[in-house]
Amino acid sequence: MYLNSITLQNFRSYKKQVFEFDSKATLIVGANTSGKTNLIEAIFMQSCGKSFRAEKDDQLIKFGQDIARLKGIVINQENEENELEIVLASGEFSGKKNVSKKFLVNGVAKRRVDFADNFSAVLFSPEDLDIIIDAPSLRRRFLDNVLEQVDKEYRIAMIAYTKGIRQRNALLEIAREQGTRNEKQFEYWDHLVIENGGIITKKREEFLNFANLTEKEIFDFAAFYDKSIISKARLEQYRDAEVGSAVTLVGPHRDDFSVSMYDDPRRTTHDIKAYGSRGQQRLAILQLKLLELLYIEKILGYRPVLLLDDIFSELDEEHINLILEMLGKQQTIITTAHEELIPEKIANKMKTIEFKK
Repeated sequence: MYLNSITLQNFRSYKKQVFEFDSKATLIVGANTSGKTNLIEAIFMQSCGKSFRAEKDDQLIKFGQDIARLKGIVINQENEENELEIVLASGEFSGKKNVSKKFLVNGVAKRRVDFADNFSAVLFSPEDLDIIIDAPSLRRRFLDNVLEQVDKEYRIAMIAYTKGIRQRNALLEIAREQGTRNEKQFEYWDHLVIENGGIITKKREEFLNFANLTEKEIFDFAAFYDKSIISKARLEQYRDAEVGSAVTLVGPHRDDFSVSMYDDPRRTTHDIKAYGSRGQQRLAILQLKLLELLYIEKILGYRPVLLLDDIFSELDEEHINLILEMLGKQQTIITTAHEELIPEKIANKMKTIEFKK
């Protein structure tokens, strides 16, 4: 499977532009602020229907415009061509200014949970270098990016769970203001978050177990899942505290995981966030990204497209060479502001697209 081309209309900085990609490797060269990451963002959206960096969808539509379109042509495993399109429209919906999103596959409207079955991509960006050492939200996002691409049940559970937590929190806010809880109002949402939270926890645990059991070529580590179980008993345990804070205090939205490196002589583990060097932390991230590739391949039966967004300026030569060894195993699309960091013998084998500022 590979991405043959993508057409962007009123998306971010693009008025209208078509990009065509080599089935093996494409190098996109341009100065910072030239639109490289916007292109990578558009490609990634073809895989899951959502941005990896926009806080609100209206940020995706070019300033002064009301509609944006992203249309990708994907060649699947059977060498068949599929057209994937996302339409973003800004306007008044239910009395509020909002953005509607429409997903189409070969011109037929689809739900996002079904749209995401048609293309898969693994993104490696400079922000990913902080997955291990930064906030738990980055690690949860990493898990979501892996699992939403391969598991429709996970996508459905995440949508339902997110809605349920939002509704529970609104009820908790009312309860705090009024000084009392209406238990009848909580019954439906409690059941929803418990059922779907259990699915999310199970799927995340399966991936982290895969990460622990898979042989690691770059850096050996153990991942420890700090799961926040959501159940009727735990919601009851935190009942009063939830009213006081007006937020749901347990559940997968509070999950975390840690990565520990081994002490070779004794095979004991040490948290790499606290004890690892910056170089060891970056090797662990590279390994995590490789495991993401391998897991998606295991579930889907083919390698996803690899997107490398301006990471070479953040890495030393050894790390760059480790990443370049992945080329040829799947379609790879690379952006860089420093073409000189790519070995000439490798750059010459790739299609090159040059951006102007």
